[in-house]
Amino acid sequence: MAFADSCSRPAGSSTGSAAPEGTRKYLLGGNWKSNGTVASVEKLIADFNAAGPIPANAEVVVGVPFIHIPICLQSLRSDIEIAAQNCSLTGTGAYTGEVCASQLKDIGVTWVILGHSERREGFGMAGEDSELVAKKTKMALSEGLKVMLCIGEKKEEREAGTTMDVCAEQLKPCAEILSKEDWANVSILVAYEPVWAIGTGLTATPEMAQETHASIRQWMAENVGADIAAAVRIQYGGSMKGENADGLLSQTDIDGGLIGGASLTLDFFKCINGVPSP
Repeated sequence: MAFADSCSRPAGSSTGSAAPEGTRKYLLGGNWKSNGTVASVEKLIADFNAAGPIPANAEVVVGVPFIHIPICLQSLRSDIEIAAQNCSLTGTGAYTGEVCASQLKDIGVTWVILGHSERREGFGMAGEDSELVAKKTKMALSEGLKVMLCIGEKKEEREAGTTMDVCAEQLKPCAEILSKEDWANVSILVAYEPVWAIGTGLTATPEMAQETHASIRQWMAENVGADIAAAVRIQYGGSMKGENADGLLSQTDIDGGLIGGASLTLDFFKCINGVPSP
């Protein structure tokens, strides 16, 4: 029996109507980054479990540090899926310190965050380039994980007017290496994260974010396929929080959020409840 199958997670609850057939279901992802002790995670799980229903037209996932995956799989309400924040390019074997996609799938993880700007930049070591992110994405999909693929520009790139050039360069290796089937199974989505807004408290206006999301969808239509572009979900990842979620999520091409700091508090549920009714 798989570890996740042996866990008795409390049931969640939903409210409202499901997303109509043929429309994109919102995805609200939390990214806890390298935060949390056992005690703080236990408290956050208890808070989330008591936070009330989740809109039926939304899917919710939290990306947690590797060490907190088991406790979340054991205790977090069953209508919140668990994501890892990274996985290796390799399978199992002599790769000290790596955690591979098949191991994540085996324990019960269903999602993985790849290409986050913090990993592209590096932490006192070489960052991950777009070709590596694409190969990791292909590996994760091949093992049955769903992927939140992160792209986005820095402040100086937005000011220079090259936002879409940067996003296109980051997407291009994935467009080259992923098959239409990889995209079409809706296991992959694009998380647009303006790097200048992450963790700064700054947020693109809903109109600014919508313009970039629409451009990303158009690029997908031209380089991957119109059918894939229409189906792919594009999350906004630049300091979404309860007070601005409604405005961002009301935009035509914003299909959810990848939420950092706010996902470590009950403000995450304010974001979730900002999802428009179908």
